[in-house]
Amino acid sequence: MVRSISGIRAALAASISVWAIVSAAPAAAQQAPETPAPSASEQEGNDIVVSALRRDTRLQDTPAAITAFDAKAIEAAGIDKPADFIGLTSNVQLIETQNVGNAFIIIRGITQNRNSEPSVAVVVDGVQQVNAAQFSQELFDIEQIEVLKGPQGGLYGRNAIGGAIVITTKDPTDKLEGRFMAGIDNGFGYTLRAGLSGPISDTLKFRVSGSWRDSNGYIPNTFLGKDADPLKDFSIRGKLLWQPADNFSVDVRGFISKLKTQAFYYNIVSDVNDVSLPVRVNNAGQDDRDIYSISAKIDYEADWGHIRSVTSYDRISEILTGDAFNFLPIPESLFFNILGFDLNQSQYLDVRAISEDLRISSRDDQKFNWSIGTYLIHTDRYISTGNLVDTGAGVFPVFRTPSTNPLNPQATFLADSQNNFAWAVYGGLGYEFSKALRIDASLRYDRDNRSNTTLTPAAFIPVVTGFPAGTPGEVRDRAFSSWQPKVTVTYKPTRNLTLYGGYSRGFRSGGFNQTGVGAVAAGTGVVGVNDIYEAEIADTVEIGFKSTLLNNLLTFNGSAYTTSSRNGYFFVFLAANSTQNLGNVPKTRLKGFELESAIHPARGLDLNVGLGVTYSEIKSFPDASVIGNEAPFISRYTLNVGAQYESRINGGNLKARGRIDYRRIGRTWFDVTNSTSRNPVDLVDTRVSLDGGRWTLSAFADNLFDKKYNAEFSPGGFVFKARPRIYGLEASIKF
Repeated sequence: MVRSISGIRAALAASISVWAIVSAAPAAAQQAPETPAPSASEQEGNDIVVSALRRDTRLQDTPAAITAFDAKAIEAAGIDKPADFIGLTSNVQLIETQNVGNAFIIIRGITQNRNSEPSVAVVVDGVQQVNAAQFSQELFDIEQIEVLKGPQGGLYGRNAIGGAIVITTKDPTDKLEGRFMAGIDNGFGYTLRAGLSGPISDTLKFRVSGSWRDSNGYIPNTFLGKDADPLKDFSIRGKLLWQPADNFSVDVRGFISKLKTQAFYYNIVSDVNDVSLPVRVNNAGQDDRDIYSISAKIDYEADWGHIRSVTSYDRISEILTGDAFNFLPIPESLFFNILGFDLNQSQYLDVRAISEDLRISSRDDQKFNWSIGTYLIHTDRYISTGNLVDTGAGVFPVFRTPSTNPLNPQATFLADSQNNFAWAVYGGLGYEFSKALRIDASLRYDRDNRSNTTLTPAAFIPVVTGFPAGTPGEVRDRAFSSWQPKVTVTYKPTRNLTLYGGYSRGFRSGGFNQTGVGAVAAGTGVVGVNDIYEAEIADTVEIGFKSTLLNNLLTFNGSAYTTSSRNGYFFVFLAANSTQNLGNVPKTRLKGFELESAIHPARGLDLNVGLGVTYSEIKSFPDASVIGNEAPFISRYTLNVGAQYESRINGGNLKARGRIDYRRIGRTWFDVTNSTSRNPVDLVDTRVSLDGGRWTLSAFADNLFDKKYNAEFSPGGFVFKARPRIYGLEASIKF
């Protein structure tokens, strides 16, 4: 504890010492001027406009803790995957582990885990992602990214318990234009991206963009003599915008992503700080994920307000295979030396969903604002997991039925399908009492009806003597629901100062473990795990301020919050019946703050700093020895410091730009018992560019000093290596 407190003091001291010369969020920093510093009114015109609160507001006037990245910041920072913008945002983390579909977002201590519902509502072009496996994807042709911290159930419904991430891709253009980018890195890898946009007729415009990434990998597998994390990713996005009248438009968008990589290259250690072991799995395995999404957004503007309908169909499938515990070559494996044979594994996920969001709202420019709406989503989900006998012939994928392959006999197999229907009704009111005072309130009711069918064949039903077990075809039904209010008071005593405070609730649905898991867990001394894991509810009280100084060249923002979380998730693997399960922590207290500052001290120079601190304490748990511990997956703090300098060369059209970002992730805990904790991690990214207007050349390095650390620790000693240093070159041209 002394060490963690001293680390926070050091972080606070660093933030205070540079407060006068740094910036809050790289994305939110004012754009570097090419002429002498603009006046306050001119600078105000360059401010980012955000829509995360369901209405358009200037970022500095928005009564919420939001980090926003516009198109210029996205390009300058080289943001092309979720880890990039999350790494630049205080009190937000991304833990990438096991397989591409397992990317856990943690905002202010609200966590995520395997097989769980998302902790954050991720909305892309007005469509909320339907499964956590969608999140980790290539980001290309992006106009803006907004990260909204704290429960947002009143605005975005279920799964917005930690916050919301709103991603807006670029719209079709009135003139024909395009872009091409090519890059190489030390993988050896290469990336190709291209886009084309323009008019088809006076009322119809199009935009199409695509990305191809191919890498041999970065993490060596010393047993197989090749990297453990090769990647091939093809993604394409297309849009049609039909606007027959100024007040009516239909926006149809489609997205396809096909990714191939590998999974399950774990090490087994007792200390998460142990990075000494190389990857030595004898099965390279596979991890293939396909995403298909199509949506239609219809907008109608009237004198009295706005009607918007968003209809979407999504399908996500992922098959992954690889080595199994204890992730060593067959002669060295635990099971081989005990039972005479080794194991590998296969998992399959298939999700299909159709959703509709209908919202009717008043105009944003009125003193009194209102909105009403409804949201419907039907989801079919199938998941299977299993172990197979490793004969040394490799590992073969298993989808919906157990393997009959004599080269890969099935040892264990579990399968379930879920037929879920969720609906919500919501509304909001806002009133501007004066130029200084505004109150906003929203209320949403979400109900998630879930039906789970056991599809495991009788021969593979886990049976532990003396405990109940499931049966093939068994159907379990459960509904999870909650009211989610949100109230915000905004006070603006001066033009350059915004004060705000309020209360909000977030809700995340519960779900099903295997039948009989609760009894098996209790019988083997594992507590907090039952056949059904309950819904999580988080109530947050927050206060904050946003200020601008020095003729709008300096911003200084802060927020503080306290959250009471009921039934937070944690992960447990039960060896007794070979099942992956989620448990509940009855009550956790989370509290913390963020301080962010941005300054433009000289022509072309932007500096930034952001500090986010989270204290967590388990207040209630069936095992009394756990009470008082830190909650899983939570880091004590994050500290971001960055600088960017841009200058014209010889006064011409050629610009040089240099950028460096430092991030420190504080001490991190991974399980409810706090069996181990990761020491603080220091990371540095850098990027240098030459910009000729229509063309750009860039050199970059992520994790510049090649920091070795483990991205995750899972109960049982499973650790997953983080990416080492990655560096390369990129060139792009616009036409």
